[in-house]
Amino acid sequence: MVRRAGLRGPGRGRQRNPGRGPDWEKEIYGDPFRRPLDDQVAGLHEAARKHPELDLERVGIRGWSFSATLAILAVLERPDVFHVAVAGAGVTDQRRYDAYLRERTLGRLPDHPDRYDGLSLPDLAPRLTRPLLLMHGLADRNVRPEHTLRLSEALTAAGRPHELMLLPGVGHAAVGAPDTESLLDSQARFLSAHLTDFEPWTSCR
Repeated sequence: MVRRAGLRGPGRGRQRNPGRGPDWEKEIYGDPFRRPLDDQVAGLHEAARKHPELDLERVGIRGWSFSATLAILAVLERPDVFHVAVAGAGVTDQRRYDAYLRERTLGRLPDHPDRYDGLSLPDLAPRLTRPLLLMHGLADRNVRPEHTLRLSEALTAAGRPHELMLLPGVGHAAVGAPDTESLLDSQARFLSAHLTDFEPWTSCR
């Protein structure tokens, strides 16, 4: 795992979950993704309760960075709720990410290897049954492109079709880059192709 020098320990840096208190930090300790995923499902159902016109048979999810990992996990583990996903620059192997950030919620790797392995998305690749678009900037120095490439490799090995878009010269913060408009348009077209009656978007594979 990657370690950063000069960072303060857990609890002494900036708040990792704005708008949430210590109870939430305790709730997600050991698995920072599945509890937030449950929140997304609960929020979706509550929105549908208040707005019956929402079609729960056409639900897409998209995200970048942490939210990308969440989006991938959503279609892997809750395909009954989420029907298509777009994920950019997600961490797919918790063992290969910043130790400081992961130890805050997963504990030390030598002490809790099961927590890290339980969130290895390449290991869950055979579960994919929904359309998935993976995106990653090749100049990303925060979440290295190998995260998306390893997941894509695992999906291919498992015979799970998916789309892969690699972005030359793009770093981790893709929004604000010169190609932001094109990037967002590609995401919108992919979601529309799988959630509406539009003609399917030509694959970028």
